[in-house]
Amino acid sequence: MIKLYPQLILDALSTVRYPGNGKNIVELGMVADDIRIDGLKVSFSLIFPKSTDPFMKSILKAAETAVHTHISPDVEVTVTASTPQPAAAPQRPILPGVKNIVGISSGKGGVGKSTVASNLAVALAREGYKVGLLDADIFGPSVPKMFGLEDETLYMHEVDGKELIIPAERYGVKVLSIGFLVDKNAPVLWRGSMASNALRQLIEDADWGELDYFLIDMPPGTSDIHLTLVQTLAITGVVVVSTPQEVALADARKGIAMFMGEKINVPVLGLVENMAWFIPEAHPDERYYIFGKEGAVRLADELGVKLLAQIPVVGSICDGGDSGEPIAAKDTITAHAFMHLAHEVTEAVDERNGTLPPTVKVNVTRK
Repeated sequence: MIKLYPQLILDALSTVRYPGNGKNIVELGMVADDIRIDGLKVSFSLIFPKSTDPFMKSILKAAETAVHTHISPDVEVTVTASTPQPAAAPQRPILPGVKNIVGISSGKGGVGKSTVASNLAVALAREGYKVGLLDADIFGPSVPKMFGLEDETLYMHEVDGKELIIPAERYGVKVLSIGFLVDKNAPVLWRGSMASNALRQLIEDADWGELDYFLIDMPPGTSDIHLTLVQTLAITGVVVVSTPQEVALADARKGIAMFMGEKINVPVLGLVENMAWFIPEAHPDERYYIFGKEGAVRLADELGVKLLAQIPVVGSICDGGDSGEPIAAKDTITAHAFMHLAHEVTEAVDERNGTLPPTVKVNVTRK
């Protein structure tokens, strides 16, 4: 019985010459390194420089004939053609000019996540940072209204041979939202894949330029949008927003668990307690805990995450959001709370990046 081995196959194929240059297909490196032998069955592929090579069919047939002639007609030959795969075009890096990407998340809707995201962006801009804000809440975009940009028209320009969206800009913050691209009075009825693709476009096909902080106002809850964001971007960390009431804290706990889980594994920079207490504007020294007291303080301590800030409820916050004038752009007590939040977030980011030593807690016993 004939015993087949790779060199025997190569010796037979060395008798096949490529028309025009007199060299055989083994010399030319046309025999791929994939010779497979199973009893009297042999298979291999020949590499052609182009898929349109005029001699492809004749050489494939000649290779089969060479094995039958120089080894045995009983050999069952399978020979295929392949062409080199073209080198993939270099991809444009995602957000190449962005230093830090921070997600603003909440376990449920209605806790003021977008208000916190918008005012944090403005507060960071007031501190001199270059800031961008992406409204990733595909099904409930509210950032355009909060910045007074509901009727904004987006334009595009060319950057390095590619047409990119120019973000809107107000209060020193670059802003993009799906709300700019859909009817503001109609619901967005998209499947998850459509929403994810739209979100990628707002991230990858926009000219965000050089930014110190790129904030993402995430949808409430846990969804495939969150997966899209963490798979698309190297997120520095997330800020989780909750109110003090137990129903909100239960969902905030789930959100924090999602980010800390193995599948997501994104650092939680800290927790923001929004609507921590109500302050009547006519009586700024009074506090009313209408949503519970210090629930997020206890949750932060329980989970071992930082409490970044407690934001009070003041009528001017709502008015500012509705009128497109974020309260952080003004000089009020509430604006100072958001400026404090901005300071805490930058410190948490610096600590996360290793540019700031970790905070050391010192227990002081008071006599």
